[in-house]
Amino acid sequence: MDWLTEHKLPIGKWAKAFFDWLTVNAAWIFDGISIFLESLIDGILWLLQTPHPLIIVAIAAGIGFAVHRTIAFTAFVVLALLLTINQGYWEETTETLALVLAAAVVCMVAGVPIGVLGAHNPRFYAAIRPVLDLMQTIPTFVYLIPALILFGLGMVPGLIATVIFAIPAPIRLTQLGVSSTPKALLEAGEAFGATKSQLLWKVELPYALPQIMAGLTQTIMLSLSMVVIAALVGADGLGVPTLRALNTVNIAQGFEVGVCIVLIAIVLDRFFRKEEGGKR
Repeated sequence: MDWLTEHKLPIGKWAKAFFDWLTVNAAWIFDGISIFLESLIDGILWLLQTPHPLIIVAIAAGIGFAVHRTIAFTAFVVLALLLTINQGYWEETTETLALVLAAAVVCMVAGVPIGVLGAHNPRFYAAIRPVLDLMQTIPTFVYLIPALILFGLGMVPGLIATVIFAIPAPIRLTQLGVSSTPKALLEAGEAFGATKSQLLWKVELPYALPQIMAGLTQTIMLSLSMVVIAALVGADGLGVPTLRALNTVNIAQGFEVGVCIVLIAIVLDRFFRKEEGGKR
């Protein structure tokens, strides 16, 4: 075995050289991406932090009732947000929500078109499938390093790492939904003279909507699972007190933050989950 290890392929050196080249020659691209993503996060934060917290609670309750038409869910939203305020983590919660919502926007805007392209082009999907597997199986800390190098400390590298980890979900589920559209529906659309774009917008995407919404909820849950890891590169939110509780072995604080994260996860999941029977 010694002869094999003596001739080690310099994979690490190749990767370092590649990112060094990017840092020198493509810094303006990453600066532009960073400015755009910072603006997106700051805009969401402004919407969540400028009004009084009780106003946000009332708006969330109104949206919850409009979506599900149930008093039980509306009451749960109100109680969950009030408990978060009561525990003193409202600001951190809004920062986490900003990160999660920004990641969801980026993942869906990029993931849905890629999934549609993959459904229409099996060879393309077969080519990107190993990449999607790699994005979800490689240890998250590995791509935190280049994100930190290219974007610096703050919310942006946390968002980039979150997007890399979460975007395979909407791509896979969109591809599954569109590709499983019954041929009878497509043939009926073609019989009525529908173009390819009309088939996409009026047949395939409506049929795949439950799968696309499942991709959205998966993206949100995966993004929430990244809040602690994102805190390691300077992202604000509930991950910061979680790390602080871990470093100081503070059971009380860790449990408080954990409850807040769980409540936010349940609220967001119920907001976007499509209920059985066609009702939401």
